[in-house]
Amino acid sequence: MIMGSDRPGPAQSHDHREIMEYGEDALLVELADVAAVMALRASLEQRPLHGVEEVVPAARTLLLRLRPGAEKKRIAVEVQARELTAYDAPGGVVVEIPVTYDGADLDEVARLTGLTTEGIVDAHTGAELTVAFCGFAPGFGYLVGLPDALQVPRRREPRTKVPAGSVGLAAQFTGVYPRESPGGWQLIGRSDVVLWEAERDPPALLRPGARVRFRPA
Repeated sequence: MIMGSDRPGPAQSHDHREIMEYGEDALLVELADVAAVMALRASLEQRPLHGVEEVVPAARTLLLRLRPGAEKKRIAVEVQARELTAYDAPGGVVVEIPVTYDGADLDEVARLTGLTTEGIVDAHTGAELTVAFCGFAPGFGYLVGLPDALQVPRRREPRTKVPAGSVGLAAQFTGVYPRESPGGWQLIGRSDVVLWEAERDPPALLRPGARVRFRPA
């Protein structure tokens, strides 16, 4: 470990971070939560650090891929000094994803939330969401910004096959399965949007920091 921070008081959970070497040319920053990850990623995007080639966010970590020979200690000190202010989504284009709301778990989500089907659709389409990070499968974006009413737990028993295009909910996240795969999210709809296309530049439709809105198909 290069350095860590565990500040006392109310801000501890959001400001806690540890920075570790990750192979020869990378650093791994462990943070308290996805909000802190988004704040630090945005800071490094707006004010890049010399020697950092790529920033890869995850749920509670930020991987910094460095140029060969970059000064790890200097970069770690500068990352440690960055303020974790609230993330503000950039202006510009909002990616719209059309959804047919007929998912297999709609009734279960209604039971968990106390909302009607129409209420679920209104809440899901009424929120402007942000891609916090990508993973699980190429093109799969973990979107945050759901209203509290839609934050439901994963299924107790994951499905062995979730159809491509399925739109799901899990805790604070929502997202679209880019291809058929196992999965445990609560399915509320489906979309025909192509999330990953190798010939496209860039191949992924959704990238960290992008703004997203769902709309009824």
